[in-house]
This record gives sequence, C-alpha cells and structure tokens, in this order.
Amino acid sequence: MKPTLQFRLSQHLALTPQLQQSIRLLQLSTLELHQEVEQMLEQNPFLETDDEAAPAFEPLTERLSPAERLGERETERAAESSADGGGDADAAPLDGSEFGGTERDDWENGTEREDFDGIRETPGKSSASGDGDDFDGADRDTAVESLQDHLRAQLSSLRLSPTDAAAVMVLIESLTDDGYLADTLEDIAEQLAKGDVDQRDELIEQLRCGLRFLQSMEPTGVGARDLAECLTLQLRKQPRSEAQMIAIIVCKTHLELLARRDLKKLMAVTGADEDLLREAQALIKALEPKPGRQFARAEANIIVPDVVVQKAGRGWKVTLNPDVMPKLRINDLYASAIRQQRGATSNGAGPGLNARLQEARWFMKNILQRFDTIQRVSQAIVERQKNFFTHGAIAMKPLVLREIADELGLHESTISRVTTAKYMNTPFGTFELKYFFGSSLNTEAGGNASSTAVRALIKQIVAAENPAKPLSDSQISQMLEEQGIQVARRTVAKYRDALKIAPTQLRKAM
Repeated sequence: MKPTLQFRLSQHLALTPQLQQSIRLLQLSTLELHQEVEQMLEQNPFLETDDEAAPAFEPLTERLSPAERLGERETERAAESSADGGGDADAAPLDGSEFGGTERDDWENGTEREDFDGIRETPGKSSASGDGDDFDGADRDTAVESLQDHLRAQLSSLRLSPTDAAAVMVLIESLTDDGYLADTLEDIAEQLAKGDVDQRDELIEQLRCGLRFLQSMEPTGVGARDLAECLTLQLRKQPRSEAQMIAIIVCKTHLELLARRDLKKLMAVTGADEDLLREAQALIKALEPKPGRQFARAEANIIVPDVVVQKAGRGWKVTLNPDVMPKLRINDLYASAIRQQRGATSNGAGPGLNARLQEARWFMKNILQRFDTIQRVSQAIVERQKNFFTHGAIAMKPLVLREIADELGLHESTISRVTTAKYMNTPFGTFELKYFFGSSLNTEAGGNASSTAVRALIKQIVAAENPAKPLSDSQISQMLEEQGIQVARRTVAKYRDALKIAPTQLRKAM
C-alpha cells in the first residue's frame, strides 16, 4: 500500500472540566455530595467550611472591596490561563444540551417504572402549615442503643462463669440485625476450634449452654435460629392456655399451613376446633418476627429531604433544606496572599496556586448550580402536581420527564439526574422526586390517569375489601373499569406486587 495524507474536517464535543464536574455533582445523592465536599476540603487548601455564614456558599466577592474585586478578577484571569483545560466556568450551563443526550439514563419517559419498590417513602412531618423558617433539618430520630449493646448490658448483670459468659458473648457477636443467629452452633465451633475435633465438640456443648442464656434475655425471641423457634420462644413466655399450646404446635411444625390460611388441614393436624384455632392465630399475629427490629440504627432509615414543600397562600412553595447544603468559603488569608503575589512566577508556584484557587471557586459555583437546578425542577413538579399536595397520591397526574425538561429549557437526562436519589418533604411524607413521574392510563372519558394514582386506588380498594372474601386481580380490574379507568388484570397484579400487597389467597382471613 502507498502511504497517503488525508485531511478530514469534523465537529466533536469536548466537555470542559467544569461542566464534567457540574454533571457529576448533579447526579450525586446528598450523602455522596457530602463525601465529595469532605474530599475536596482535604485536597484544596483554599476551601474551608463556613459555619458562621448565614447564607450558604456566600460569594467571596460580596466580602471584598471594589479594589479587591478588581484584583480578584485579575487573579481569575491568570488562573484560567495557567490551569489545564481552563475554560470559562461561566460558560458551562448545566442543561445537558451540549452533549445531545448521549448519556441519557435507562429510566425513560412514559414507561412503566419497574423500580417502584425502590421508591422509598417515610412518614415525614407536615410542613404545609408552617413558615419556611420553621423547618429544622436537625429534628430527627437520634441513634438508639444497638441490639448487641443491649444484650451485653444484660450479660454483665448475670452471674455466669467465665466460660458461659464467653460463649454468650460469641453468640451475641453472631447475631443478625433482626436478632437471629447468622451461623449454626457447629459452624461457630468449627471456626473457633480451627480443626481440633475434640475442642470442637466441647465448644458446641458450651455454645448450647450459652444459647439457653441468650434466649432467656430481652427482647424475647432473640438468638433464634429460624422463624419457628423465634415465635415459639415468645409464646412460651405467655400465660399457659389451650390456645397457647395450639399456637406453639402450629409454629413448630405447621407454619406453612398457617401462611396458606388452610384452616381445614390445621384443624385436622392439631385436633383443635375453629374457634380455638382463631385464638391461636391471634396470639401468633401479635408476636414479633424480628426481635432486633426495635434496635435497628435509626440513621439507616432516615431519608433527609433535599427540598421542603410548604403552603404559600393558595399555592405551594419549594424551599431548599439548609441542613443538606454544605457551607463553604474561600480562605481569606490564602486568597489575599495569592492576590499579593499574582505577578510572581519566578519559583513556578504562582500558576499552580492560582489553579487551585480557581478550582475551589468552580467547585462552590457548581454546588450552587446543583441546588438551584434541584429547586427549579422541584418547583416545576409541584406546579404540575398541585392536587397531590391537597388530596394525596390518588390525585396524581400523569407526568413524564420531557414535560419538565421543555418547561425549564433543560435536557431530559438532566431532569433524570435531578430526580434520582433526591427527596422532597411533603404533607404526606418524604418521597423521591422520581415518585411524581408516572405514565398515563386511558379512561373512558378520553382523558388520562396517572399510574401512581391507580396504585393508590388499588391500595384503597384492597384496604376496604372483606377479609373473608378478598378481591381477585380480575375483580379489582373490573372495579377500576367501573370508575372509568382501563387497567388489565396483569397490570393490576404488577401494581399490587409493587405495593407489596399479598395475592388473594394469602389475604383471606381464617
């Protein structure tokens, strides 16, 4: 082949470092953002926390005199010329249109959400009747005592031999968050004996003895190896009665029949009549299947909202939660030193320091832009879903990403980033922003109903059904059609599963 030279003219898009950082910060959750801020505080000496600042991210120029501002602009120009990829930070809009949607998320407009189970909802306190200044992000559940600490405290009050106390301590460390033993006694002994067969057998006996002490502690049922043992331990602590004995028999060997609501077989295997079985069932239903639940770390269940929706006249106003906004500022001492030495480049340190100073400013600006975008998108969602904030999920309207994107002049991928892992506090609880988007279903009147509203209707219908004759998916579909909403049986089943509502046969009361 003969080598030749060819010239090719083409256009391509290059994202500046500032725009890349903006996009990355926008898709971070609150926890991830705080981790990013902590990392930047460690890496950049010009950035520091501003705990005393009333407004978050107070711009440095607001604290400078006119002469200092002029010097600051000169420093910025020097930094931009010396920094790699030093594009103009002001020319980096966060609308995502520059990259033409090539990074669009998998969650598309107008499609059924398969991740409905992942929409987390917590009973948030109502903020509709208070002023914006009344919201206190620090008003949350405090950390509770862990299950292990609670059991260790009980162990210290028991007069056990060192061997028994050590066995109980080993078992306490082997508990799951729900209060069950994570491993069998044989496995625990095998790990401790390290291949010594004689020592292993001795350890198993010691652990069995220690398990009896552990299972006598509070909460009742702790240290169980399965659900049947957990329920049985709790039943044995209750007053003796005929119903209690039947309940123990059922829990030990016939839990599967109880789950299937098979009353006839339960009567046959236990010899109890229908009334006695119902009493036993009532005892079992009152038990706690997860004894360690009350000791679960409160922080793990807390969702801190990014925005708060409050009543404002006849409408609703969205305000940012100040508790999630990091308060940052530029270190005045270091910035002043840079201004004084902005012309010094003899040792080569000037341009590098200028670049770090500009990096700090870019970071603060991009965080400000992130929260501004979240607030704008949230306000647009609230305007589209006003009925929800008055009547609840049953009044939700169909909404897709494109509608918000067109209204705000942003790209759909930007809206997707904003609505993922960002939460809104409403009068009905705290919801992920993506919760307010839902595809539309046809109605007889020719209009559309939101899939979220249909889920709420299904939940209401099931809550009002006769427990003795629960509704089938086909019956629920027919009831929805009578209300003018066309939903297939398979769609009803899908929404019911998403709402964690059991099938018909498992909802039937005995």
